[in-house]
Amino acid sequence: MYVCICNGVTDRDIRQAAESGCRGMTELTMRTGAGASCGSCIEMATSILDETAAQLQPVPLEMLSVAA
Repeated sequence: MYVCICNGVTDRDIRQAAESGCRGMTELTMRTGAGASCGSCIEMATSILDETAAQLQPVPLEMLSVAA
């Protein structure tokens, strides 16, 4: 579904941004353009961004360790 009609940003675009580390509306705007024009999408975009970020599973530290 389109969240930002002005810049053609979908909920999928916002979820992908969250999955790649985006955590705030300013960064989302820079990445996707959402909220850069009229601003009527900011509330919905922020909600989707926050919801997606909250659902992401943290990576266990053991998986990040470098074998010696």
